[in-house]
Amino acid sequence: MGRVYNFSAGPAVLPEEVLKSAAEEMLDYNGTGMSVMEMSHRSKAFEEIIGTAEADLRELMNIPDNYKVLFLQGGASQQFAMIPMNLMKNRVADYIVTGQWAKKAASEAAKYGKVNKIASSEDKTFSYIPDCSDLPVSEDADYVYICENNTIYGTKFKELPNTKGKILVADVSSCFLSEPVDVTKYGIIYGGVQKNIGPAGMVIVIIREDLITEDVLPGTPTMLTYKTHADAKSLYNTPPAYGIYICGKVFKWLKAMGGLEAMKERNEKKAALLYDFLDQSRLFKGTVEKKDRSLMNVPFVTGDADLDARFVKEAKAAGLENLKGHRSVGGMRASIYNAMPYEGVEALVAFMKKFEEENL
Repeated sequence: MGRVYNFSAGPAVLPEEVLKSAAEEMLDYNGTGMSVMEMSHRSKAFEEIIGTAEADLRELMNIPDNYKVLFLQGGASQQFAMIPMNLMKNRVADYIVTGQWAKKAASEAAKYGKVNKIASSEDKTFSYIPDCSDLPVSEDADYVYICENNTIYGTKFKELPNTKGKILVADVSSCFLSEPVDVTKYGIIYGGVQKNIGPAGMVIVIIREDLITEDVLPGTPTMLTYKTHADAKSLYNTPPAYGIYICGKVFKWLKAMGGLEAMKERNEKKAALLYDFLDQSRLFKGTVEKKDRSLMNVPFVTGDADLDARFVKEAKAAGLENLKGHRSVGGMRASIYNAMPYEGVEALVAFMKKFEEENL
């Protein structure tokens, strides 16, 4: 079987060029006579891999010198605990809940202190982003937390919340490297890489240096202290070495594609093709308020659960994989990350048109 168009929300599609390059180096990386999977993380070869990956990421995102880049294990979900353990000095934090992952992050943080949910879109099944221009930010809050792109529900913050001087912490797992970002607006910006950057098993944390201290909550494990990893340059213990290697290749690919401005243009073009069809379709309907639509995750429904199931089944047979919506909401979802080619979205829209004609 040939390559399919993979619309999975994560682990997700990777650039074909990256996969081919990794395949060529699988048995012998750069003349070392071994795979990156086999080499010591203390070796010169891996030191060069991780150093180059960080340098390329810094260039892509224009990361200032007073921010550290950490390549960590545990995925984004481990950050739900690591963030309050390291930042919740006053034992108070404000959370804006716009989806399942922000909800889970708030629930985890509540184990360590008082969590104030200062805005939420749960009243309309997380189908929109609430107005965050004048929030009741707590005077004693250690930080304000958002999930910037909501993978399950397909919403995206187009403007960052007014945190009234408080540290902004953002989970950007689904929109990581999809468009330019001003890192200086965040205290911590982090994301699991398995959606838009690399294989599952790693999270990248970009953290302002003044937030890296020994003053963490009592009982915080050594492995869950940012200072541990910052001091050791992400090599305190064996890191997710192969994941870092693949991410590094994706960073090179992004630079070759023209950087994040070019990716934003590509992503807007892909999303417009799909959203424009949904807006005029007589069968399919998008589930997100237009102003808050994500460029990365596009959920849609027919309004009939049986018809949704048949669509997913027939799409799979046509080489359009992983279009089933998250189990918590049903319907369909097309994740059209950086590595999804325009042709993949064209194929999806063509199939949707055909399905519509056959089922009206």
